[in-house]
Parts: sequence; structure tokens; C-alpha cells
Amino acid sequence: MTVIPLASGHRPVSPIHVAIIMDGNGRWARARGLPRTAGHRRGAEAARIAVETAMRIGVQYLTLFAFSSENWKRPESEVSDLMGLLRHYLRSEIGRFHDGGVRLKVIGDRSRLSPDIVTLISAGEERTAGNQKLTLTIALNYGGRAEIAIAARHIALDVAAGLLRADEVDERLIASRLETTGIPDPDLLIRTSGEQRISNFLIWQLAYTELVFLDLLWPDFSRKDFEAAIREYEGRNRRYGAVQDPVIVS
Repeated sequence: MTVIPLASGHRPVSPIHVAIIMDGNGRWARARGLPRTAGHRRGAEAARIAVETAMRIGVQYLTLFAFSSENWKRPESEVSDLMGLLRHYLRSEIGRFHDGGVRLKVIGDRSRLSPDIVTLISAGEERTAGNQKLTLTIALNYGGRAEIAIAARHIALDVAAGLLRADEVDERLIASRLETTGIPDPDLLIRTSGEQRISNFLIWQLAYTELVFLDLLWPDFSRKDFEAAIREYEGRNRRYGAVQDPVIVS
């Protein structure tokens, strides 16, 4: 008699929502004797490839970690260059997004962003709001812990005001107060550069996400790399915390 473990979960189909930590621009540039800004520019091209690939393979939601709340600690000149690249990206890509059926959504604290960048973001979100082929979420000045803290603060204020009872606060309510409300949790997280951590990115939403870490730098990320990560995901068995039930074979 042989006992074969059988997962009580299921083998995933293609992911609906893919999130990406785009890491390694600086190291890519340093390895080539180039300024870090060159890596960021090449990284923007890789982001365009990721969006195009997501649309081609049928991903419905793509979330890119573009600038964390900790990135302000970088040298002022680098932050300034990043903001300039962001301006250029928003101006050059919104029309392409709209024509391709992409809906743009930006999450994160906009209070530290320049007014012209905030205006570009708002205009892009408004212009693409009706598109349905792909929802592209860009995380700017974003931190997962801060997102949860803000949601908790708003819920606490509602409880104090009598608009909510404390016993009504559950996971569904908290999720509805996050910036990603209305967007399904990621099925797959991809991180480049060989680092194996989530770095304060979507820490609530990633609870049962499959993680794929790639030993390549973000500017080198290609369509084939995206497709390989999808195949890796499709070969896994998602159990969502369930046990494995054995099958007894005589």
C-alpha cells in the first residue's frame, strides 16, 4: 500500500493579478560604468515591456512598485532624476495606455509629489477610467505598513463617531479601506535582482500570493522572463492554508 499526498488546493490557471517589485536599476548601471539614471531609464523601458506582455497574455491587473516611501532617503539628485523620468513617463505613455485599453491607477501618498506630477496622475486616471483591458496600478511614495495604518485610523474615527461598531471591524472591512479596494489580491509577485523579500509592498494583499524571485536586474527583464514567471506560477499548487489529504493506493 502506498500513500501519496494529494494537495487539497488546486493548480493555478494563469494569474489574474501580477505584482512586480522592479529592483536592480542602480546595480545594472553600476556594472556598466553608467550613472544610476541610465539604469532608471532602461528600467522604464522594461516597465513598458511588462505592460505590453501583461496585455498580450491576458493578465487583467498589473501592479508595479515604482517608488517606495523609503526611496526619499536616496541622494537628492537621484530622486530629482527619478521624478523627471516619472513626468516623462506619464506624459508619453498615457495616450498609449488609453489607446490600448489600459486603466491607470496610482496608489501611495501624493503629498510629497510635485503639484505638476499630481496633476499628470489625476489627468491620466481620469482619462483612462473607463478602460477595461488591463488595470495598471503604479505604487508611488507607497508603503504597505503606512497604508494599513491609515486604514486603521479611518476605521477608528468611524467607530469613535458611532458610524461603526467595533465588532463590525473584520478583514473584509479593512480590505475595503485600503487603496487597492476593488482590485483582487495579487496571484503572483515577481521580484527581480535576486533579493528575496517584499520590502513593505502590499503586505496585506500578499498574504497568499505566490512569490517568484528572479536572479536578473530589472532593466534586463524581458517578455520571456515574464512568461517564464507565469509558467512557474502555473506549475504550483495553491492550498490557501489547507492541509494535504493522502490518497491510498493498493
